[in-house]
Amino acid sequence: MNVQEAVMAFSQGDKIKAGIIWANQTLAMFTDLSPQELSGAERIVKVLINMIANEINLAKRLTKDESWDEVEKNMDMAVVMVNSKMVQESGFHLTQALTHVTSIAQRAMTVLKDEGVL
Repeated sequence: MNVQEAVMAFSQGDKIKAGIIWANQTLAMFTDLSPQELSGAERIVKVLINMIANEINLAKRLTKDESWDEVEKNMDMAVVMVNSKMVQESGFHLTQALTHVTSIAQRAMTVLKDEGVL
């Protein structure tokens, strides 16, 4: 990872981590919703997850780092779980995605420190 890619990975990583945390927190509220509210909440979470997926795709293109593939897989599984009404399992996949993004951002930060940028 060169410096420019590291800057992009670090920046995108923070944005993506925040989005994943928001999505996970939103999913945690599903247990308190009525059946009428649940449908709208699911649509909102799907939109949020798709927005995060777009940022992941951008990060992957900007950094050319294949590590983002694993994040994409976890996000895809999260959507499948929401679509299947298996919300708790969706949270598991979001947490896995968060772990991968954190690792990518950590590697980027190490590169930036080594190069004297941070």
